[in-house]
Amino acid sequence: MQLNDVGAYIIAFHLSNYIWDIVLEWDFFTKDTIGKQFTRAVDSISANIAEGFGRYSKADRIKFYRYSFGSLKESLDWNEKAKCRKLISNKEYNHIFTELQKLPREINSLIQYTKTKLRV
Repeated sequence: MQLNDVGAYIIAFHLSNYIWDIVLEWDFFTKDTIGKQFTRAVDSISANIAEGFGRYSKADRIKFYRYSFGSLKESLDWNEKAKCRKLISNKEYNHIFTELQKLPREINSLIQYTKTKLRV
């Protein structure tokens, strides 16, 4: 299995690029305050999955997959703030929210796969 075969990684990677494109259009203040943190949080989801995927032991892999859950929750918070502050449209908000809602199941599946199928 390759990293690009992992559903959680694919969803998070594409979502991070989607948010990047939105944040690029914001003014300096908004980018500097919310934009940087929103982007870092969502980038961290796929980055932690990638880092875990590259680790040798099951425990190390799972630890990084679990880190991605924290970034996921933070991303949900930034999505809410961006909506409340009228920085994103309802359509953008709904797309981001829907994609973030897919990730807990995907990450849990990755953890279970690692626990049961990985021979390392």
